[in-house]
Amino acid sequence: MSATGLARPGVAAVSTGVWLPAFTLWWREIVRFYRQKARVVGVLVSPLLFWVVIGSGFGTSFRSGGGAAGQDYRNYSYPGFLILIVLFTSIFAMMSVIDDRKEGFLLSVMVAPVPRSSIVLGKVLGGSTLATIQGMIFLVFAPLAGVHLGVTQVLMVFVVVFLISFSLTALGFAIAWPMDSAQAFHAVVNLFLIPLWLLSGALFPLSGASGWIRAVMQINPLTYGVEALHALLYPVPEARVPVNSMATLLLFALTAFALSFVMVNRRTNKPAA
Repeated sequence: MSATGLARPGVAAVSTGVWLPAFTLWWREIVRFYRQKARVVGVLVSPLLFWVVIGSGFGTSFRSGGGAAGQDYRNYSYPGFLILIVLFTSIFAMMSVIDDRKEGFLLSVMVAPVPRSSIVLGKVLGGSTLATIQGMIFLVFAPLAGVHLGVTQVLMVFVVVFLISFSLTALGFAIAWPMDSAQAFHAVVNLFLIPLWLLSGALFPLSGASGWIRAVMQINPLTYGVEALHALLYPVPEARVPVNSMATLLLFALTAFALSFVMVNRRTNKPAA
C-alpha cells in the first residue's frame, strides 16, 4: 500500500461501502463464538444454575408485590437472569476485540480500505446477535417461572432483548477497545458492568430499596430493561406496552453505539500492541 493510501484510508474506504465489511465481521463473530462450545455452555448454564439455586433458596419467602398475591423469588428474578445471560454473552463476545489486537487481525482491518464505522457496526451487531440468541434460548425455561408466552409477547420480548444486547455489546466494545489485556477488561467489567446488573432490579425490586440505592437504580438504564421484561412476561390486566422503558433502552443503545464510534475514531488509539 502506498504512503498516500495509508494517510488517506477514508478516500478508498468510501468505495468499499459500509455494509459488506460490517457483514463480514458480523459473520466472523457468529462463527467464532459457536465454534467454542465451552463458551456457549458457560454463558447459558452459569446464570441458569444461579437462578435455580438462588430462586429455590429464597422460595416463597419473597414477595414482589406484583399482582394480588405477588410472586415467589424464582418468578421475580427470571427476567433479571435472562439479562445476565445477555450480559455474559456480550462480555465474552467483546473480548474478541482484545484477541484480535494481539493476533494482528485488528491492525489488518484498520489499515484496510474500509470505513471505521463498519468495524464498529460489524463487531457490535455480531455480539448483540449472539447475546439476543442466547437470551431467547433462555425463554425455553419460561414455563418454570410461570410464564406462558403468546406470539406477540415473544416478538416484544425479542425487541427488548435485542435493545439490551445491542446496548451492552456496544458498551463492552467501547471498554475493550483501548484495553491491552483480558485481565484489565475483566477488572473493569467486575467494577462496572456487574454492579450495573445488580442495581437494575434484577435481584430486588426498586420499591423496596433504600434511598440512595433507589436513586442509583432510577438512573440505571438496565433498570428499564428489567421493568420492560417484567411487564411483558408477567402482564397485569389492562397493562400497556412498556413504551417508556423501551424508549429509554433505545436511547441507551444509541448512546453506547456513539461512544463506541468515538473510541474507534480517537487519533490517540493504537489498535496494535
